[in-house]
This record gives sequence, structure tokens and C-alpha cells, in this order.
Amino acid sequence: MNRMFPNQWPSTADQPASVDHEFIGLSDITGFLRRYIGTIIACLAAALLVAGFYNLTTDPTFTASAQILIEPKLPQHLQEGGEVDLSLDTAQVESQIAVMQSEKIAAMVLDQLKLNDDPEFNRPQAPFLLERFRRMGVVVLDAFGLRKNARLTSLWEYFGLGVPQTPATLTDYQRARRTMLIFSSGLDVRRIGVSYAIDISFTSLDPEGAAKVANATADAFVREQIETKADAAREGGAWLEMRLRQLRTQMNQAMAKAQEFRSRHDYSVGDEAKGEDGAGAVPTLEELEVTAETYQKMYESFLQAYTNSVSQQSYPVADARVITAATAPLYPSAPRPKLVLAFAAVAGLILGIGLSFVRHTFDWTIRSPRHIRDNLGVECVGELPPTSWRRESDHLDEVTKYPHSRYSHSLRNARTEISLAETSRPIKLLGLTAVSNDRSKSSVASNLATLYSMSGLKTLVIDADVRRSTMTTRLLGPSGALDKPCQDPVRLNIVRAPGRPFDVLPSSVVDARHLLAPSNMEAFLSELTARDLAAYELAAYDIVILDLPTLASGADELIVGSVLDGVVVVAEWGKTHVETMRELVRTLQASRTPILGVLLTKVRAMKSKHRRA
Repeated sequence: MNRMFPNQWPSTADQPASVDHEFIGLSDITGFLRRYIGTIIACLAAALLVAGFYNLTTDPTFTASAQILIEPKLPQHLQEGGEVDLSLDTAQVESQIAVMQSEKIAAMVLDQLKLNDDPEFNRPQAPFLLERFRRMGVVVLDAFGLRKNARLTSLWEYFGLGVPQTPATLTDYQRARRTMLIFSSGLDVRRIGVSYAIDISFTSLDPEGAAKVANATADAFVREQIETKADAAREGGAWLEMRLRQLRTQMNQAMAKAQEFRSRHDYSVGDEAKGEDGAGAVPTLEELEVTAETYQKMYESFLQAYTNSVSQQSYPVADARVITAATAPLYPSAPRPKLVLAFAAVAGLILGIGLSFVRHTFDWTIRSPRHIRDNLGVECVGELPPTSWRRESDHLDEVTKYPHSRYSHSLRNARTEISLAETSRPIKLLGLTAVSNDRSKSSVASNLATLYSMSGLKTLVIDADVRRSTMTTRLLGPSGALDKPCQDPVRLNIVRAPGRPFDVLPSSVVDARHLLAPSNMEAFLSELTARDLAAYELAAYDIVILDLPTLASGADELIVGSVLDGVVVVAEWGKTHVETMRELVRTLQASRTPILGVLLTKVRAMKSKHRRA
């Protein structure tokens, strides 16, 4: 993995000490956006389509809210003692909220409104994916008026999208549990701030039904509190009644013993009635009267508590009351089309940028002069933009038909860069090669020859790519110079390119005369560029451009580049791999071929200096 990063960003050891190369500038960001604008727009469009699909296939839901207030109550024995500050802590309020969300309250609401047998209430709010596609299909058919088309309707029903499927039969227990789950999922109970007010919200497909359920939940909670207090008072009253009977019996027995003692006129006190050892002592009259009085006070106390309990059973008061009743909402709470679309747009942009960054990280193709300089150690002599798709497919005479196009201006700038290259001799023998067999190399050779010819230089183009004679076929035609026999000397096979201001040597002559051998090519080129016009029948050429074989044709055929003044490597922007380009450069350097630089073609994001040129 570590080998991937040098292909994308240069290491600090190999790059020059330039601030522009060390940091990512605005031009890099804009170039990144221009390069991956298609990916970003595609992700954005996909996210918006998903959001639109969700909005069209989701039923609107309505939320109704009711509010209740929990009031802390003082115990009965503290109400008469003056003002006492009593407050509820968070745990107590949360306990009340848990009671509202309990299945006991849910069962009370379901029984009151008879929701177990309500088909509209038991319909799921979020449809399944198949149901969503069915609804989308209905919307599309209605939009184009194709609902009456029998073929489309039968095809739609064949895929199970015509009519909704019949739900499976459920038992009473399963139906009750399903209704309970639907109720729990739609109910939302929250505390309002730090107050004792609690908001009860219910979400349903029916606005009237949502208000009814919210109000029924609030009423059920208040009723549950009243019933709980009544039950507690009833149970306490029963226990007090039983205890009163016991105390009444004990009080009567104590009073009877005191009366019996008093009737015997036995007023002995102290230890006179005790035996010598203290055993068999008889209680005194004072003790019997105290015991009877104690039982009487206990009986009166329990009788008062029993009276309070009976009064609470007859009139129980709840600690909560409804302060706001729920009403049917006028507008749906979900889905929110604008919010969903905004969220989808943001998510689509984030996804598109992230996907583009991943593609950029793992993209090992050449996309800028910086990549060429940092990964290959050679300079970029120019960047050529792509030609318009409306024009002819060959693009061999682009500079003639469209002299003011961006392509023509960029190629003129590249020609200037090639002429100013630092070499030991003037550039008269120029070669063009590439990694693979494509048409960009031949198009550059033809247009570059046209530029040299238009500047007053006599120019010759040699189609040395014998395995793929693109130049000869596209300039002379498939039945042109290829069918003519090869003449001696070789210069007699040079022909004028039809409609072009330069001459061409066909690839068949190069193959027949073995001109790819460096010695043969050197002898032929020295003959063409000689100034002794008396020895030859034609004038010498000022510039000779060789359309060399590519790396895919074999490294042995690139040795002929060693006899040239310089070779330009043509690379296609965004398609030529860095490793193959590095292999081509190593092959040329091994054959002692002078490399003038790399010419990028079909560049979509050109650097500023090439745009100004």
C-alpha cells in the first residue's frame, strides 16, 4: 500500500523546494471538482431520487398531543400541621412517565377505544419495500394514463406489484400483541422542561384517531391513579376493620376484668396479693383500668383511620389532571418533503465527495504535469484539451480547420516548448511514441507536421509504426500507397499527403526497407537532411517527424529513437498508467534515446499556464 502514495503525491525528497508543490492550492481543489463533478452530480441525483421515492411512497402521519400536570399531595397527617414544602424529584416524575408507557395503560386505552379490531389502526405506518414499489408503479401509470393498458397491468401484476398482498391470518393473542406494539411505537411521553407537566403525543395515519388515543391515554392515567388509590384504600379499610374487631374484643375483655375486680371489692394494692415467691400475682385495679383505657384509645385511633379510609373509597382524588386536551392536527408531522430533500442533498454531496476522494486516492493514472515531473523525472511539454465530439473522427487536420480552437493554441505552445528544449543539437529529427496503440499519437504527429509546414518549414512524416499503420491508413487510405511497389532509392517512395502541406513515407516502405534498424534509419535520415542538392533530386527537409511504435509493440522497436534529436512521449490524460509510463521512460533511457518530455492529450483540467497560452 505504501507504493501507491508516491504515484499520487510526490515525496519531499524528490520534489523541488517549492511552496506550490508542497501544499494543495485552490487550483488543485478546483481541478479535483472539475475532474469528479460527474461522480458528485450522480451521487446527488441518486440521493434526490431516493428521497423523492420515499416522499411519494410514504403515507402522511399526524401527531396529536395532550398535556397533564402532576400535583404533589401532602399526607393526611401533615395537612393540619401548617405549610409544608413538598416537591417531586426527577425519579418520581420518571416513574410516572414509566406508568404512562406501561402495558396496563395501553390495555386500558385499547379496550376503551376497541382498537384491537380496528383495521385502520393496525395498518403499519411504514410500508414494506414491495409495497413502496407497488405505490410508485401506480403513480407512474396514473401519470402517463396507462392504468387501462391491459398488457402493462398484467406485467405489473406478474411481478407481484399489481395489488397488495393479503395479510396472513393471526390468532387473537398475536393480533393483540401486534396492536400493543403499534400503540407503543406511536406513543411518545416526555417531560416538559423541569416542570411537573408531561406531554403525551401519539402519531397515527388518522388525525382524529391520533387525538382520540392521546386523550384516552391521559384519561387512562388519571383513572388508573384513582383506581389505584381506591383499591389501596379498600384493602386498608378491610385490614382496619379486621383490626378494629380484634381491638374491640380486647377492649371489652379488659373492661370486663376491671368491672369484675371492682365488684369483688378487692382493692388490694402493691404486693399484698402476691405470694412469698412472687408467683401467682393478681393485677391490681389500677393496672386493669390502665389496660382497658389503652385498648380504648387504640380502638378510637383505628376507628378514626377506618373512617378516613371509608371516605377515601367513596371520594378518591388523583394527583394528576389534564391541562391541555389533544385536538386533531391540521398538517401532517411526517414525512417532511423539504427536510427530506435537503437531507438527501447534503448526504448525496458528502457521498459524492467521499467517493471521488476514494477514486482519486486509488487513481494511478497521469492527470497533471506535477505527476509527470514527480513520478517520471521528465517535464511536461504541453497539455492538449479534448476536441469536440461534433467534429470529424480522425482529427488529423484540427489545426487547419479550427486554427483558433483551444487544441490548436495548446499544440502551438507545445511546439514552442519542444523547440526550446535543452538538447545538444537543434530539433530536426523528432519522434513521437506512446504506451499503447491509440489514435492520439498519430493525430498529434499529423497536426504538429501541419504547424511546422505552415511556419515555412519543409516537413516529412514517417509512419514508423509498422504493426499499426494508423498514419498511412488515415492519410493515404487503405488502398493508397500500400499497394504500390517499393522503389529504390527509398526517398522515391515519399508522397504528398492529400490535402496536407507535408509529405508522408508509408509504413510499408519502412517495414520493407527495415528502417527500424538504427543504422538503416540513420543513413536514410542523413540523406533526407543533407544540403547537397546536386547529389539528390529533391530538396532537404527542415523537420522530420517519426510516428514511432508504442511500448505495446515491443521494446526492441523503440531502439530506433536513439538516432533522433529527441522523442516526445504522448500520454492520454486519466488513462495512461504511471507504471507503464515509467517502464516506457526506462526503455527509452536504456536505448540512449533523448526524451524531450511528455505531451498530455484529452486533458479535462488544464493548468493555468497552459490555458493562458
